[in-house]
Amino acid sequence: MQRIAVGIEYDGSGFSGWQTQSGALSVQAELERALSRVADRPVGVVCAGRTDAGVHACEQVVHFETTAVRSPRAWTLGANSYLPRGVSVLWTLPVPGHFHARYSAEARSYRYLILNRSARPALSARRVTWIHRPLDAERMALAAAPLLGEHDFSSFRSIECQSRTTVRRVEACSVRRVRDLIVFEVTANAFLHHMVRNLAGFLIAVGQGKLAPADFTRILEARDRACAPATAPPEGLYLAAVRYPAAFRPPAPAAFAPGDPL
Repeated sequence: MQRIAVGIEYDGSGFSGWQTQSGALSVQAELERALSRVADRPVGVVCAGRTDAGVHACEQVVHFETTAVRSPRAWTLGANSYLPRGVSVLWTLPVPGHFHARYSAEARSYRYLILNRSARPALSARRVTWIHRPLDAERMALAAAPLLGEHDFSSFRSIECQSRTTVRRVEACSVRRVRDLIVFEVTANAFLHHMVRNLAGFLIAVGQGKLAPADFTRILEARDRACAPATAPPEGLYLAAVRYPAAFRPPAPAAFAPGDPL
């Protein structure tokens, strides 16, 4: 039995999310269908991090096991020939049996894109969150700075979150303006359900002047979702990259990796 790791990108606009759901179109189901056709036998995949409906990925990582013998090129080209246009396999790589797409990951990075201009988007309508009133990116950057470190993010998780612990360690976070785009990037060892979108909602409120940067500490210490602003829309959210130990590195850099110029 061979274990294979796969890097994929997808536009989440037309999907109900990553996870297979009865009666709904999911990225997982489409990928498993494509890989199964290449393998000529059923294939099930495990991902690094599930994404919600409308959320995109620059480089999601999955693994699967199979007895089918194919070259990395055959897996990649074969899967892409069966996948819908909104999903693409970037690379495939044989990995040791102890590699696990989720549990071997050291950190995950997300990017949230806000188009901040008066005119609504056309080309990027389903790939950014549009805020037509001016946002103060400098205030948002100040508000993002205290996210660094280990915190209890109870106030920034979905009420549907089932994680046994609400403590997460944020390694890096930033907010910057690139012309009409405001880019929020955050890297952590793991994330709670809706955590990034809830943090983006807080930053948007700060940028609008509805909250002060210092309010982050107050909201965090409350450990109450009701104390934080509304969840930001899914369209602007991207799973940007997944980091693994040095023993395993993806064969190609992720598109739009954290910190890259847009």
